[in-house]
Parts: sequence; C-alpha cells; structure tokens
Amino acid sequence: MARLNKEHFKMESKGRNNIHDVVTASYHSFIFDGKKYFQIDSYGKSNRKNPDKVSQTIQFDKEFAEKIVTLLKQEFQI
Repeated sequence: MARLNKEHFKMESKGRNNIHDVVTASYHSFIFDGKKYFQIDSYGKSNRKNPDKVSQTIQFDKEFAEKIVTLLKQEFQI
C-alpha cells in the first residue's frame, strides 16, 4: 500500500519495458482529517489463491491529482 505525493514522484528512464496483464480494480474517495483522498485498489490475477483480496492500493490527494493529470495530458497529448 502506498500514498503518493509530488515531492516523492519523479520520472525515471527504464531500459526494459513490458505490458502487464489486465486485472480487476476499483476506486473510491474519502475524507481523512479534513483532507480528501482518492484510492485505487487492484485485485491481482483471477487465478491467484485469493482473487478477491486487494493486491495493491495507491492513495493520493488533490495536489498529487493535479500533478498526475498534468503529466497525463502531456504524455498522451490530450
């Protein structure tokens, strides 16, 4: 599980890239200590021992959301 913020987020060049399998995921938002967060949960591959168990969780706040939206617009020219 991880919470992302812009101070600890950087571009990194990778020498080797590949495409991962598609998995089920869900999202929700919530307020904690007066601050709103967005959370994405992925559930891993369907053939794993506990396929309905959350595999990975990523959380971020509005400040990071603004940064990631800007980066996505730049990278995909949208």
